[in-house]
Amino acid sequence: MRMNNRRNRIVYRLWAPVYDAVLERFFRDGRRRAMELVDLRAGERVCVIGIGTGSDLAYLRAGVSCVGLDLSEAMLAQARRKLPVEGCDVELRIGDAQALPLEGAAFDAVILNLIVSVVPDPRRCMAEALRVARPGARIVVFDKFLPEGSEPSIGRRVSNRVAMLLGTDLNRHLGEIIAGLPCEFEHDEPSILGGMYRVILLRRS
Repeated sequence: MRMNNRRNRIVYRLWAPVYDAVLERFFRDGRRRAMELVDLRAGERVCVIGIGTGSDLAYLRAGVSCVGLDLSEAMLAQARRKLPVEGCDVELRIGDAQALPLEGAAFDAVILNLIVSVVPDPRRCMAEALRVARPGARIVVFDKFLPEGSEPSIGRRVSNRVAMLLGTDLNRHLGEIIAGLPCEFEHDEPSILGGMYRVILLRRS
């Protein structure tokens, strides 16, 4: 089974009404840490790719200009309920993370929380994130990844069949995804579920 946008639109239309109630608290610590690491500053422009129901909006700092994109109109409808964000200029748009409807080198920071494991082609997603980032921009990723150089266990392969029906892939390697792309690791730390999830800070080179 492969991820695809058509299935993702269906899955996340179903998730949209209950996502915050079911999952927001579970992911809260990882999101908060990701936003601490990206260290947004007043006057900066930030792109949130896969903004979903808008949980990251709560961590924006005053004076920031934000563009948030998501493939799912149903998820964006939930995000719009969280507007306005005091002191911030926020624009929400429909957009595919693999082909962002944005100009290049336009953002000081890019946030990819829980999206790299969802898109059909994570490498295209990362390449697009780097395309819209200015040289020197910070890119933060909070998501689940396999340890580098490892292969998924049989149990994890079986679990992944269920996970993909729910709209996510458990078995991706970040190193493979970003190999050869114009970025450098600045920070990588374990997060929730005993480090199955990680928070990574990259710098656009």
